[in-house]
Amino acid sequence: MKKKLDTYRGKLTPAQIADGMNAAAKNALRLSQDAASLVDNGRFPTGASVAILAIEEAGKVSILRALALAKTDAEAVEIWKDYRSHTQKNVTWLLPQLVTKGARKLDDLRLLFDETSDHPFVIDQLKQLGFYTDCLGNAHWAIPSEVVDETLARMLVKISKTFTRDWVYTEKEVTLWIQHVGPVWKKDLSLMKQALINWYLAMQEAGLAPEGPNEMEQFILHGLREKGT
Repeated sequence: MKKKLDTYRGKLTPAQIADGMNAAAKNALRLSQDAASLVDNGRFPTGASVAILAIEEAGKVSILRALALAKTDAEAVEIWKDYRSHTQKNVTWLLPQLVTKGARKLDDLRLLFDETSDHPFVIDQLKQLGFYTDCLGNAHWAIPSEVVDETLARMLVKISKTFTRDWVYTEKEVTLWIQHVGPVWKKDLSLMKQALINWYLAMQEAGLAPEGPNEMEQFILHGLREKGT
């Protein structure tokens, strides 16, 4: 009997990428709903930890987008490491707080991907503290029910809801992503910004994004729209 599951580490087709994105998105939504139910029933530490799991699961979608652009097997192996890394999947959890503090444009969100920032490790440790007891600092016993209160748990559930939605990703969407973003991936930032704008426009033309203004262009060049505008 095998002691561990064999994990796949190669490249995937656009169809396989879309399937993975849909699996992650659906499961993230389930976890977020489970977290909300736990918190509503007073199970604050467990609910908080499950909410963090939902954030991590939702984070797989962007990592799979990167995998779609992998040109070599070696690149794919490195991206799969990110896919299975808790701290790589939770980097965006700070996004709602940054928006609250005034972040509106893509450039305002660089902290999320700053390799020197400790925010991915903070939330990963919090997830562990919601599940397990531990001995910390000067021989202090950390007990989940004493570490995580209702306010913190509800905040994390709210954040998880920000990243989870009932959405279906398609092979066409991934193909357009590869077509527009692939040639400039990890190159000049201005070229990548324009590629994102072009990709969203192609999504609109294919009926995969809402008609009207190019929301990606608005976000990158001008910032998030205020409600009511």
